[in-house]
Amino acid sequence: ILIDLRSQIEETGQRLSVKQSERDYWLEYKNVGSKIQANKIMNLEKDIKEVKDDLHRATEHYRNALKAVKEENDRLVEKHMKLSKEQAPEKAVRYLDKNSRREIEENEWLKEEVKMYQKEVSDLKASIQLLEEENICLVTKLIDSRLQNLGV
Repeated sequence: ILIDLRSQIEETGQRLSVKQSERDYWLEYKNVGSKIQANKIMNLEKDIKEVKDDLHRATEHYRNALKAVKEENDRLVEKHMKLSKEQAPEKAVRYLDKNSRREIEENEWLKEEVKMYQKEVSDLKASIQLLEEENICLVTKLIDSRLQNLGV
């Protein structure tokens, strides 16, 4: 029985030693390790915030850049469409036969002639109006002078 008690005491001493080692480890962690871990956690949270801020700035930058590129692209497409519309008649004329091209050229020439005649007609109308006004003046003077002669 004494041997059993000694072995139990020895076994209990070993367990006590193990438990004291564990207690010492946790006390050390509580006093030193937990502070180190807390600092690491704070640093990681700070890094996460910086990464989020960088992501936000980069997102805004790329969003603005994309908007600018889209606007430039729309402007270039609009410019190209306008140019294509302007060049379309010239390109279409190239594929027409000789007689059709001649008719188009004659039509352009006739349009110019019509413009000249319209201007000439306009000038003539203005001249006619001036002459009519002058005639009215002269007729009025003639009537006035005849009335004076009759009244004399």
